[in-house]
Amino acid sequence: MTQLPAAQQPPRAADQPKALYGGAGTRRITVRDLLAAKERGEKWPMLTAYDAMTASVFDEAGIPVLLVGDSMGNVHLGYDTTVPVTMDHMAMLAAAVVRGTRRVLVVGDLPFGSYQEGPVQALRSATRLVKEAGVGAVKLEGGERSLAQTETLVQAGIPVMSHLGLTPQSVHTLGYRVQGRGDEAAHRLVRDAKAAEQAGAFAVVLELVPAEVAAEVTRSLHIPTIGIGAGPDTDAQVLVWTDMAGLTNGKVPRFTKQYADLRATLTTAAQSFASDVLSGTFPAEEHTFH
Repeated sequence: MTQLPAAQQPPRAADQPKALYGGAGTRRITVRDLLAAKERGEKWPMLTAYDAMTASVFDEAGIPVLLVGDSMGNVHLGYDTTVPVTMDHMAMLAAAVVRGTRRVLVVGDLPFGSYQEGPVQALRSATRLVKEAGVGAVKLEGGERSLAQTETLVQAGIPVMSHLGLTPQSVHTLGYRVQGRGDEAAHRLVRDAKAAEQAGAFAVVLELVPAEVAAEVTRSLHIPTIGIGAGPDTDAQVLVWTDMAGLTNGKVPRFTKQYADLRATLTTAAQSFASDVLSGTFPAEEHTFH
């Protein structure tokens, strides 16, 4: 059995929240709580967030983990890919999410170009997110190719979430397609996941991976797996919040389920406001000072 770093040992029973999702508590959730949930067999949800107001809603809803993902490049900053996202973007928006929340574990992505040079650059970037933004953990892409970075961050006391399968920062190499199909690719994915755990990662995101492979990875690890397009057998599930809430325009990934239609709601609200302005019914007397 892999020996987890001391900071990642599951908490004592007296220190644990009753449940990750919806549980009450006076402290922030930590990576140790996630490991304890894995031992209990408890599944949990994770969403992305990029601003204080949205993050506060998800915090109040009981979501235990929020990822300030480099997906902000697509859904918040208007880029075609995540590649243009910078550390300045990440530090500013991650800090906003932290300020807007009280209980959730906030995980900040290390964007493209912020850790690929090696462990020293990774430590500098991750330290910035911890010190300036106040995140409780960072996420980086890659298994064996990012092991030195993972080990260095964990040794420095910074919890690391690994990201395998479809890694959006490698879009120019991988494209947007399922990863881990075929025996060789599946074995490589399992090997990467085990290597990430051995290096000290506290969780592994599996994106766009065959369900059978994700299930095998989940059975093979003592740390939680988080699926996105990876089937039902991972320990947790994550979605980009704008996809989940129906705010994203155009085609969304097949693995996304829409739980609301906020785009239609906001469109109707904006049109109603405009109509009231044009007709002169807003502002009315109750909105006016004398």
